[in-house]
Amino acid sequence: MNTIIAIISLAVLALVGWCVAEWKNKHMDYQPTETETKAEEAALDAARNADFSEKNIHDVIETISTKGFAAGD
Repeated sequence: MNTIIAIISLAVLALVGWCVAEWKNKHMDYQPTETETKAEEAALDAARNADFSEKNIHDVIETISTKGFAAGD
C-alpha cells in the first residue's frame, strides 16, 4: 500500500511541476538586456571578421579526424 501511495504522490508532484513550467512559459517572457544584445552582436561581428563560415554536415565529415593522435602523421 505504501508503494502505491508513493507512486501516486510522485505522479501528482510531476503534474504540478509540469503545470508550473507551462504557466511560466506562457506568462513570463524573457527579454534580453541591452548589454546582452551588444555582446551577441560583438560576437557575431568577431566571427564575421575572422572569416567564419558555417559548415554543413558534408563539409564537417570531409574535415573530421577519427584517427586520434595518429592524425598528424
